[in-house]
Amino acid sequence: MKLIIASDIHGCAPACRSLLDHARREQPDRLVLLGDLLYHGPRNALPAGYDPAAVAVMLNEAPWPITAVRGNCDAEVDQMVLNFPCRDTSAVVVDGPRTLFCTHGHVLSPDEHPALGARAALLSGHTHAKTLDERDGILYVNPGSPSIPKDGSASFAVYEDGVFTLRELEGGRVVAEAQL
Repeated sequence: MKLIIASDIHGCAPACRSLLDHARREQPDRLVLLGDLLYHGPRNALPAGYDPAAVAVMLNEAPWPITAVRGNCDAEVDQMVLNFPCRDTSAVVVDGPRTLFCTHGHVLSPDEHPALGARAALLSGHTHAKTLDERDGILYVNPGSPSIPKDGSASFAVYEDGVFTLRELEGGRVVAEAQL
C-alpha cells in the first residue's frame, strides 16, 4: 500500500497543487489528509495563494480515494464543498499487519491516544512541524505542513510497505525515513 500523507493545507492553493503534483508522480493508492484543509484559523497568517474554494475543487478532483480527519480549523460547513468525509477526529488505515491511527492532533495528541498494538503508527498533524520518531513503542509521524510550516520547510509524507518518508514539498528531498 502506498499513501501520500499531508496535514495543515490551510486553504493554500499553490501548496495543494504542489502536493497533488507529487501525488501524480508517486501514484499512491490513497491520500491521507490529517485536517485543517480549507481555512487558516485565527492563529495563522493568511498563507500566500489562500483560496479555500480552489483547494476544495482540487481535492474533490483528485483521482485517488481520500481518508480525511477533521482538524481544529475545519468546520461542518466544509462538508458542503468536499466530496469526501471530513467529520471525524480520527480514522484508521490498515495495511496488512500494520495499523495507522490518523488524527489531527488537537483532540488526540501523541501523548494522549488510544492504546495501539505492535506494528502501529500514530499519524498526526496540528503542529506544522515534521516529526518521525518512536514514543513509547509507537511510531509517531507528523508530515508537517505544505503551506504554513513552523519548522522551516513545507513538507508531506509518503508511506509505502511499512516505510514512512518525510519529504520537502519543494523538490521532494527526503528529510527522514523510518520503518514500522
